[in-house]
Amino acid sequence: MSEANGWILHSVIFTLKHEKGSEEERRFLEDGERILTSIPVVKNFKVYKQVSAKNDYDFGFAMEFGNQEEYDAYNVHLLHEAFVAERWQKEVASFLEIDYKN
Repeated sequence: MSEANGWILHSVIFTLKHEKGSEEERRFLEDGERILTSIPVVKNFKVYKQVSAKNDYDFGFAMEFGNQEEYDAYNVHLLHEAFVAERWQKEVASFLEIDYKN
């Protein structure tokens, strides 16, 4: 399997601007899952609560793509771009994005 065509795990850990346990926090997580999983190339989407004491982030989103082309299609998909512009940039205080290939 060439690197250009290999599987990709896209993950992001983040902290929201919302109060912990708030309705806004719950809504962001649920809307993120609903919106991003409606993009056809997204596979195995998960929402995580981050529990490590080694960093200050609270949540994680993770998803898989079959290859670089799917990942690229996700990044420019209208739903992804709208979620980033309308929700992510306004509601996320800090984040770290990590992408893995095998």
